[in-house]
Amino acid sequence: MNQLDQLRKFTTVVADTGDFESMRAHKPTDATTNPSLILKALSKDAYRPILQDTLAKYPNATPADTLDHILVEFGRRILEIVPGRVSTEVDARLSFDTEGTVARARRIIELYDQAGVDRKRVLIKIASTWEGIAAARILQKEGIACNMTLLFSLIQAVVCADAGVTLISPFVGRIYDWHKKAAGSNWVETDNSGTNDPGVKSVTRIYQYYRRHGINTEIMGASFRNVGQVLALAGCDLLTISPELLGELAATDGSVTAELHEAMAAKAHIDSIAPEEKNFRFLLNEDAMATEKLSEGIRTFVADAIKLDALIDDCRKNG
Repeated sequence: MNQLDQLRKFTTVVADTGDFESMRAHKPTDATTNPSLILKALSKDAYRPILQDTLAKYPNATPADTLDHILVEFGRRILEIVPGRVSTEVDARLSFDTEGTVARARRIIELYDQAGVDRKRVLIKIASTWEGIAAARILQKEGIACNMTLLFSLIQAVVCADAGVTLISPFVGRIYDWHKKAAGSNWVETDNSGTNDPGVKSVTRIYQYYRRHGINTEIMGASFRNVGQVLALAGCDLLTISPELLGELAATDGSVTAELHEAMAAKAHIDSIAPEEKNFRFLLNEDAMATEKLSEGIRTFVADAIKLDALIDDCRKNG
């Protein structure tokens, strides 16, 4: 049995892509998207009709509404392939705007409702800033499930749980990237792989904290650089994996064991952390990696959102 099929025994497999054919090939339960993935998909001729059809259908829509129509159309089509949920991201330019995030999330859900999609199958992705988490707190009370992205630290996870969010997406690969770059020539790959990988250790710590403190928020490891990171988190609630790594897992035979489980978490002792704003801001600031990667991630998603706007504008003018 290949490693992907074995992984499914312990973890819900999620496709981290906007590519429909990849989803059909690997049969994930859920799928996640973001501006970068949608931009990548729309750069392919096969997906350009989605953009063209959306512009034809909504010729007078604002740029923001046009973008959301495109995101929802991708999400609707993804849900025809996967049996579970799809994550659709709020514009990263609203990462520090609680009211703006709430309004945009409500609009995305409204568009899904109009498309006949049950909102129970949709997760709204929001950056794990203080303002983003505050927006999620409001949305969750309205029955809008949230997936908190760009999460790099335990304090972010703690505050997300306090807000009652449905799911968090801690970024394994980007944590790994930061530590590898910081270590420079002193980095020893074999000493920082598997369960010793800094990104894996971060997600493991969150898993232990949630289990020890009876938190029901789902944990979905994200942003993987290699299959070793994926396998080291077998047993995590969900893992969202790129098509390339899904293919590698599917092509590889070998045993997979659950690395994260209740018995492992029960052995950990992690004191409760107060989910107050002053605590959030201080502890996040104390964590150079989390602070830098959160800011960098927002900048990257904003840049791709701007590129999407330009692509939409170009298609509107030139067809």
